[in-house]
Amino acid sequence: MATFDFKLVLDQCEIDEAEADALYGRCKDGTLITAAGVTYMDFDRQANSLDEAVRSAIADINAAGFRVSRVEIEADTLATQ
Repeated sequence: MATFDFKLVLDQCEIDEAEADALYGRCKDGTLITAAGVTYMDFDRQANSLDEAVRSAIADINAAGFRVSRVEIEADTLATQ
């Protein structure tokens, strides 16, 4: 199993403490960040593939009651696939 680094940008700009707790309850391998009016979770997720890692993280975000507007992956992450 490998560890994959990527960001999931949420469709919501501001997250309150209760919402953050809900996200961290589902996404223990993510770090919630808000910068320049954009809120995202930065993940270091273990999975068998990048696709599996991203899909499971999106499912966790959805289960916490949020929506993902986009996925951001650094080029060097894709180069090691």
